[in-house]
Amino acid sequence: MPHPSTPATIIGSPVSPYVRKVLTACEMKGVAYRLDPIVPFFGDERFSQLNPLRRIPVFIDDEVSVSDSTVICEYLEERYPAPALLPAGFADRSRARWIEEFADTRMADVFLWRIFNEAVISPVIWQKPRDKEKIARVVAEELPAVMDDVERLAPAQNFLFGALSIADIAVAVLLQNLRWARVVPDKDRWPKTMAWLERTSAEPALAKLSHVAEKLLQTPLEQQRSVVAEAGLALTEGSVAAAAPRRGPMTRE
Repeated sequence: MPHPSTPATIIGSPVSPYVRKVLTACEMKGVAYRLDPIVPFFGDERFSQLNPLRRIPVFIDDEVSVSDSTVICEYLEERYPAPALLPAGFADRSRARWIEEFADTRMADVFLWRIFNEAVISPVIWQKPRDKEKIARVVAEELPAVMDDVERLAPAQNFLFGALSIADIAVAVLLQNLRWARVVPDKDRWPKTMAWLERTSAEPALAKLSHVAEKLLQTPLEQQRSVVAEAGLALTEGSVAAAAPRRGPMTRE
């Protein structure tokens, strides 16, 4: 199917690993998009209507309005099959989907919600003091088991299925957010994982978006659209951002 003449709209900040996963897929597949880089807690009522869960990313084009990064990437893969982000064989495709699910759930539970949320989201959005003891406890007691699981999955070289796939990207974006929380896993203890992260993070599309996210992490929320524009990403004309944050129905305290 040819690419539509009107760019897609993607709602969500590149700081989110789920948003970066979708943006990376778009960059690699040459899907034009405009970005509304909101933090999900600042979405207005229009955002709630687009996604009642009040989660990012939201993807809108000439065919669909859909949420959830995995669903969006599946749509992109089916509509724009080249370059493929899932391996060719049905068994490998199933394994890639499982690894993406593992990243989105088990890794995200510890890396994103128990560590990054406490280290970055809660202090910035809710002005709650960073609980360093809580972070240290999770790093000591919960992180190692997840890292051991990832180390068993990690390829000894290159990527999981030869070419870069959505499974490699899904794992890398979570590991990157962990590092932005100032938690860097020991490369001597988990050598395959950390080498895999470096290879995946160096891929041009993901490197570009990680650079944007790093700038956003250092920028006040009211200035973030300008940072995105200066980085060369196209912006939506309007925004579904609100002035004050509120929690979604499934947001952790």
